[in-house]
Amino acid sequence: MNPTAFTVTETDVPLDGYHLRVQRLLPTAASPRPTLVFLHDSLGCISLWRDFPARLAAATGCPALVYDRRGYGQSAPFDSRPRTNDYLADEVPVLRQLLDACGITRAILFGHSDGGSIALLAAARYPEGVAAVLTEGAHVFVENLTLAGIRAAQQQYHGTNLPERLARYHGPHTDAVFRAWADTWLRPAFRHWNIEAELPRIQCPVLVLQGAADEYGTVAQVEAIATQASGPAEAVLLPGAAHTPHREAPEETLRLAAEFVRRVL
Repeated sequence: MNPTAFTVTETDVPLDGYHLRVQRLLPTAASPRPTLVFLHDSLGCISLWRDFPARLAAATGCPALVYDRRGYGQSAPFDSRPRTNDYLADEVPVLRQLLDACGITRAILFGHSDGGSIALLAAARYPEGVAAVLTEGAHVFVENLTLAGIRAAQQQYHGTNLPERLARYHGPHTDAVFRAWADTWLRPAFRHWNIEAELPRIQCPVLVLQGAADEYGTVAQVEAIATQASGPAEAVLLPGAAHTPHREAPEETLRLAAEFVRRVL
């Protein structure tokens, strides 16, 4: 399907006193297919997906929705409440509310890192609305490698131009975005975070993608998801990719994702 067959819009969707910035890619001809919904990582936003959502939508003929979670990108800032250890699960009812507001009844969730964990939780808790899940570098428990990667990112944040680079996307909320991620994962109480108990409730098809050189997670994350989900699940380790396969191995990631979506359809 040609990308020019899509209309791209970006708008703010109001939800309970705040807004989320949403980008939609809609086929010019109405489509009955599920909507691809992209869930960004812990430092991500709409812009950081670059052209990947549009390319996957074009390859599958599915509408797509990409959004900034609260506190990120062009969405409303975080509220004043401290982030809890259940912050990823807290995003599931927000996602469901957003889908309802946008008139989306069936979604194929594509989640990167934190977004992948949210996608898995949504499939477990909202099975009637989720047709399939694709994850990239998702976590279902905390590993020493993850914490080491975050500590290395902290050093980069304080010793390089990383804050300036992130500020292009998050503006005045940049420091809050970084601290919400690093401070939460590095606090001792978060060491016991684990969502494996949710995985058997996932009935829909799941594609688990991870870079072979992922600096934030080992193959144990992939194995846990693929073996504990109750629905059909397949896992792929991508050579030459680290934590962001859609940027580090874009063609192979696109091929695998498109083939999976077409099988689901």
